[in-house]
Amino acid sequence: MARVVVDVMLKPEILDPQGQAIARKLPQMGFDGVVAVRQGKRFEVELEGEADEAALEKVAKIAETLLANPVIENYEVHVL
Repeated sequence: MARVVVDVMLKPEILDPQGQAIARKLPQMGFDGVVAVRQGKRFEVELEGEADEAALEKVAKIAETLLANPVIENYEVHVL
């Protein structure tokens, strides 16, 4: 069994209000020096068999059609 991770993040040009709210709150909590925060999503997909090129392509297609909105989000697929 293989475990493949899909990390989804908003594209840099898309505003991230949740990340901005976290970044504003951090200094009040004693965490200085943080310039910016971006929020994302992580999906772990378990597959039968090996995480070969065909399996990674399948997960990338899943990410593109279901897990991420390619208009406003980027995604990365990698083996855990």
